[in-house]
Amino acid sequence: MSLTITPLRYQPGFEAAEPDEAQTDDALRDTMLAISQKVAQDEGHAHRSVHAKSHGLLQGTLTVQPGLPPELAQGLCAQPGTYAAVMRLSSTPGDLLDDSVSTPRGMAVKVVGVPGERLPGSEDDGTQDLLMVNGPVFSAPTAAKFLKTLKLLAATTDKAPNAKKVLSAALRGLESLIEKAGGESGTLKALGGHPATHILGETFFTQVPMLWGPYMAKLSLAPVSPELQALGGQPIELKGLPDALRGVVREHFGRHGGTWALRLQLCTDLEAMPIEDATVEWPESRSPWHTVALLEVPPQNSWSGPRSEAIDDGMSFSPWHGLAAHRPIGSIMRVRKASYEAAAQCRARLNGVSVAEPKGVEGLPR
Repeated sequence: MSLTITPLRYQPGFEAAEPDEAQTDDALRDTMLAISQKVAQDEGHAHRSVHAKSHGLLQGTLTVQPGLPPELAQGLCAQPGTYAAVMRLSSTPGDLLDDSVSTPRGMAVKVVGVPGERLPGSEDDGTQDLLMVNGPVFSAPTAAKFLKTLKLLAATTDKAPNAKKVLSAALRGLESLIEKAGGESGTLKALGGHPATHILGETFFTQVPMLWGPYMAKLSLAPVSPELQALGGQPIELKGLPDALRGVVREHFGRHGGTWALRLQLCTDLEAMPIEDATVEWPESRSPWHTVALLEVPPQNSWSGPRSEAIDDGMSFSPWHGLAAHRPIGSIMRVRKASYEAAAQCRARLNGVSVAEPKGVEGLPR
């Protein structure tokens, strides 16, 4: 395999801190903690400040492809090989909503046993986390704009669940009309208007960039096995099924496995593919996606109480768990470090559990 593009090499000047970014960092951390504390007070159990509700907790393997060109063979993919992986499927809110409040879906992957120089704060670990959502761009361009959005969501945490269901149904109708006309509204989806479709048919994106060795990249997981591809856009019933997504994931993996392609898009042009504006979709015409690994999940019980205790409560996912070769870049990624660390520590304290990076997956409940 050879590339038909010339990726840009990263330079520190490509990143530019926002005015008052340190204050934004502090305020984002405080807002996330307030969400977790409110839910813990109401539910008697602390959950994540974002992506609180899990729909699938899976164990699989990530196999790095042989013969990658040097530009792709970096960090996690420097050498062919197979790693154990843990996956968590979720939806975006920080409170445990009925699935009829239909919001964007997430996939977090923790690759275990990865060698190499580590990111600050991750020196004693051997994991590489990948956090993705089923849309190519982030909901806000910068950390400061994201903070404003999160504050609005924090004000509604654990409030008016029935009103949220009614609003979500109306927003899904509007989104359906827009999509029939050939459009799409990320705002409507974020507010509860995500179509009632199967989560396993989705393609997931990091949305924001990271280093890829000396280069810069966004990553994606796309379904490639026929069983998963058949679920793309497949409608599911949400009414009267508060855990509908968990149910369809469990039904699928009770009979089938699934394979996703881990794909890479390298930055070739800072104007068309900016680092500091997360709402810009990097054009495939400038840089196509390249498959670098396969994520394979065998049939299994995809959700159980013991597995939830092990993953939902006992693990945290952060783009700052990983290799120095994949350092997160851009303001959205920079402010995630302190906020995610503080949120995980708060959740562990409130639940009276230990949250730690796994050394292996042998003890994961099956």
